[in-house]
Formats: sequence, C-alpha cells, structure tokens
Amino acid sequence: MPQVKPYIKGSFSFVKIIKIIISKIIMVLPMIKKGKYDQAIFNYTKAIEMNPKDADAYYNRGNAYYMKGQYDQAISDYTKAIEINPSYAEAYNNRGLAYQEKGEYDQAISDYTKVIEIEPKAAVVYYNRGFAYYMKGEYNQAISDYTKAIEINPRFAEAYGNRGDTYFIKGEYDRAISDYTRAIEINPSYAEAYNNRGLAYRIKGQFERAKEDFKRACDLGITQACEELKKLK
Repeated sequence: MPQVKPYIKGSFSFVKIIKIIISKIIMVLPMIKKGKYDQAIFNYTKAIEMNPKDADAYYNRGNAYYMKGQYDQAISDYTKAIEINPSYAEAYNNRGLAYQEKGEYDQAISDYTKVIEIEPKAAVVYYNRGFAYYMKGEYNQAISDYTKAIEINPRFAEAYGNRGDTYFIKGEYDRAISDYTRAIEINPSYAEAYNNRGLAYRIKGQFERAKEDFKRACDLGITQACEELKKLK
C-alpha cells in the first residue's frame, strides 16, 4: 500500500499578547483580539513614536503584522523588541513562528532554541521547534522535542498528535497509534488524531478500526476522513 501522509493541522503555537500596554493606548489589545489589526498597528506606531525604547510596543505591533500575514514586517518588529530586551522570550518565539511561516526553518529553530535557553520549561516552544524539525525532515529531532514537551506537560494533546505524525512518517505505526490514542484520551474531539489513527489502522489492515476512526473524524469535519471512509465501504 502506498505511503500516506497524516493530516496535519496548523501545528504551532503562538504566544499571544500578554504584555501590559501603557495607558495612553488603551483598547489596542481588544482591537487585535477583534481582528482590527490596522488600527492596532497605527496605535502601536504612535506608542513607538512616544517611546522608541518600548519593546512591548514593537512586540505587539509585530503580533498584529503576524496576524495579517505580513511576516517580514513582523520579523522586523520582533527583532527590534529583542534588540531592546535581549531576554524577550515571547519575541523570540513569535519571530520563530514568522520564520516558520516563510519556510525558513533553520532561523525558526535558532529562535526557539534561544527561548528554551531563557525558559527551559516552556513546553510549547519544544513543540514549536519539534514542528520545525519535522518540516525539515529531521524526524528523530522532532520526536525528541515532542517528547520533552510531553514530559513538561503530560496533557499536551497536540504534542502527542504531532509525535504520532512523526512516528507515522517513519513507518512506526504502532507507536503512532499509541500517541494518537493518548491524544484522543486527553481531547476526545481531536479530529486529526482520529483521522491519522485511522490511516495507521488501514495500513496495518485493521479495517474495522480504521472505519470507526474515519467516521469519527468525518463527523468532526475532516474531509479527507470522509473520502477514506467511502473507500472502505
């Protein structure tokens, strides 16, 4: 049977706006949360004009650019925030995500590694770096990072799911199934885990179990699972 790639959803985590903004630019955070990115950018730009050393303003303007898909501008602002505050872990993480969106995985890995130096217990950053390694085809490194994320946060369903995807790509289907099963135990609505476990079961010839998983994933909105289910009927 030909190799089938697992279904992977946007597999990274974004450090949201968590810094307190000066009172002169109130309502900016709600603007970002409501998708009013241009207005947020305008207000953060005004804040930067008032205080060019405001690392948080650069960081949050970078977040607004990131959410707009303007990754080069986001990288520029995160870089400025880091220049002002070299220990700004969130800025390194989100710059890594922007590099990742551009397919520049080595730069992303470098930024995630810097975050881990600053915050060695940041499970989400091991998860993000694991995804970058996965996209580079460095699967053993990806598994190592996902495992570390799980050690830090044993209920990190997405880390189990992504480690399962990596085992799947390596042809280690029993390990993949084990990870998908654990992810589902933590999050019973984890559609991608049902779909990918179904793919692993199908490859192993366990067609009834595959159909059960495809049915569940299809019900949860995974089009690929619906198509796979039809093939098994």
